[in-house]
Amino acid sequence: MEKRYQVFVSSTYVDLQTERQQVIQALMEMDCIPAGMELFPAADEEQWEFIKRIIDDCDYYLLIIGGRYGSISPEGISFTEMEYDYAVEKGLKVIALLHDEPEALPAKKVELEKEAQERLSSFREKVGNGRLVKFWSRSDQLAGLVALSLSKTIKMYPAVGWVRADQGSSTELLLQINDLRDKNEALSIENKTLKEASVVEEDSDYSSGEETFQIDGTYEISYSNGKRAWNSEATWNQILSLLGPYLFQYLNEKSANIQLAKSLLKAQGKNADGYYSKKIDDEVFQTIKIQLLALGYIDIKSLQTKSSGMAMFWIITEKGKRAVISLRTVKKSNA
Repeated sequence: MEKRYQVFVSSTYVDLQTERQQVIQALMEMDCIPAGMELFPAADEEQWEFIKRIIDDCDYYLLIIGGRYGSISPEGISFTEMEYDYAVEKGLKVIALLHDEPEALPAKKVELEKEAQERLSSFREKVGNGRLVKFWSRSDQLAGLVALSLSKTIKMYPAVGWVRADQGSSTELLLQINDLRDKNEALSIENKTLKEASVVEEDSDYSSGEETFQIDGTYEISYSNGKRAWNSEATWNQILSLLGPYLFQYLNEKSANIQLAKSLLKAQGKNADGYYSKKIDDEVFQTIKIQLLALGYIDIKSLQTKSSGMAMFWIITEKGKRAVISLRTVKKSNA
């Protein structure tokens, strides 16, 4: 069954139009589906939400960095960096192409302000940390770099891809369905075994319910303001009530941390939605994870991501669902 992979092309736009054309042409010649903002009409919705929907539908993420950092979003970082962070959070495999001498580019293609230059340098460092990147100096080098890098990535990390509707009943697809059924049955057996293990008895010594737990973390209001410490004292019922509704769909561990931090900060009256970053200290968060596991409210599973990698996901149990429903439902007023 022939697949075509959708690739999100991310970069600043005005200074890299020629480079984007080279990359998009190379992707089409590889029978891939390029996705970028210049290929889509304006949508009647917030720009960032529209970008996220496009990335959600993609199999791979291709980043081009030249000499510009780009337009700053309301969150205090560039839209290009926001796209990169979101793609990484979603588990997409990243192909990064960095200009090897951005300072040698013409003045109209580089940042002139020191703050923007520092942000670009920090972004380049973030992208290169923990992954291999490719460097380019001329736009005509990009097509070859894309062909080599993407071919290798597809081979090592095959993604879901797209198929024609008239190929949907092929033998290969039926084999995949049977394989998924087998895996689902194995997961069901594993889940049943975990439930029967009776992790914690109701009269155990584990802290729960209205008993409190000290939570520490950090947040950044904007890119340049630095980290600020915060703390909160929350009951286990509050922790489950705040995080539980988001676990009705699988949530990876990093997203679970960010979501709980945001909910606790908002409970303190802070504008956490507009913060550049927010999180709970790792040691504290790991204790919360173990406690919720011990209380039987969540399961932790290593599952395949959309990009065919593996990640740890939080999954709410039936016991957890009942507890969240009890905590969050609106009760009748007394007559």
